[in-house]
Amino acid sequence: MRKFIFFTLFVLLSVGAHAQHNSDSLAYQLQRAKINAMLAQRAEKFGQYDQSLAMHTGIFGLQTKKDIRRSNDILMDIVKTDDDIYKQLKILLDFRAFQQTQVQTHARDVEENTVGYMTAINKLRNQVDQLKAAAQKQEEDEGKTIRSFIIALAAMLVLLLFLLTRPRKAKA
Repeated sequence: MRKFIFFTLFVLLSVGAHAQHNSDSLAYQLQRAKINAMLAQRAEKFGQYDQSLAMHTGIFGLQTKKDIRRSNDILMDIVKTDDDIYKQLKILLDFRAFQQTQVQTHARDVEENTVGYMTAINKLRNQVDQLKAAAQKQEEDEGKTIRSFIIALAAMLVLLLFLLTRPRKAKA
């Protein structure tokens, strides 16, 4: 019965850890997708910046202040996007470090549990061996007691038969 309880507990803990790992992986994948989308957005903005640098709407094909401001605005937007990407990357790296720490903690816990189970199993085996030895000694003692009782009973029967069969002296 104990083995069944331990097995059931082990299965439930394993399933719970697996579900936790899947949700962590999903969050990690979502964060990666977010960063990839931000990188695509940055590439698009850089393309816009490149086009704005090529625009020359002024007289004689020169850039105007408006063209330069537009290019600077796009460049500032790229810088803001880069900052956001760095923040999201930091979150992703922190999450990855957290996952690694979690895996190490889980591995250490499993190892400690395994050592604890092994210790408990060895202790129980020693107790079983001691109980078997005690039961065997008790059976031997009971056998000796029964033999002693049978010998005493046989001696009493022999004595009783001897007393009953011996000739009695008649009283005169």
